[in-house]
Amino acid sequence: MDDTRIRVEVEPSRPQGRPEATLRLHGDVDVFADEALATAYADATRDGAARLILDFTDTGYINSTGIALIVRLLAEARRDRREVLAVGLSDHYREIFRITRLSDYLTIVDAPAGAGSLEEATR
Repeated sequence: MDDTRIRVEVEPSRPQGRPEATLRLHGDVDVFADEALATAYADATRDGAARLILDFTDTGYINSTGIALIVRLLAEARRDRREVLAVGLSDHYREIFRITRLSDYLTIVDAPAGAGSLEEATR
């Protein structure tokens, strides 16, 4: 069985001197995403990122286990007092995040990660 259904790239940046990291998710967010998300969170926060941007642009499928993994990441970020944003969500997953109340714990942004309008959208 191929357990590499997801890849998460971590891209640190410092807009306006504020450390943040974009986690670009490629593939499905399911049971196989556990280690990749945990490693990405550790890598992203190692340098003190105050804000995490979860980029779902290249995410195919998120099942209930994937939602639970995102909840765990949000709990860790909340514990560590880190802001979390989500970009690149399809309309379907925006609705899922609303129904599951994930949207209560992160900011859903229309702008793609890295776009100049991201800062404006989160003010």
